[in-house]
Amino acid sequence: MATSEEASATAAAEVPPQSQLHKLERKWTFWFDNISKPKQGAAWGSSMRKVYTFDTVEEFWCLYEQIFKPSRLPMNADFHLFKTGIEPKWEDPECANGGKWSVTSNRKANLDTMWLETMMALIGEQFDEVDEICGVVASVRQRQDKLALWTKTAANEAAQV
Repeated sequence: MATSEEASATAAAEVPPQSQLHKLERKWTFWFDNISKPKQGAAWGSSMRKVYTFDTVEEFWCLYEQIFKPSRLPMNADFHLFKTGIEPKWEDPECANGGKWSVTSNRKANLDTMWLETMMALIGEQFDEVDEICGVVASVRQRQDKLALWTKTAANEAAQV
């Protein structure tokens, strides 16, 4: 797993000049959490790290190609892609009343595809209720991998459908 500084250097080195960049509607942040070696007494989420914030199509592709494929993760690790300003924790005010939609997979290749297609729909603002979505989490586990789309308001049934 690359450090935040390495990810920044890699992305910066491969991104075209500012005038040629394709800006996204909003900024997005990648997070990484490896719960495979929890420290005794450590609070949930204490191993979660903000990795990189981006706001262009070019930065996204550099990061995805170099680092962010779930099949490369160790067991019990999670990648998160959330709107900048929202932490991937239920305690975050934007997530506190939310819910999630989850899908599981027994094959790593499926998780990579689902992860990529969901991220592209998020950053491309392709969901009908885009303001209701907080982010997406790819979780690598022993028996099944999981992709979860976190929403802001679980009680908003129209947005949940």
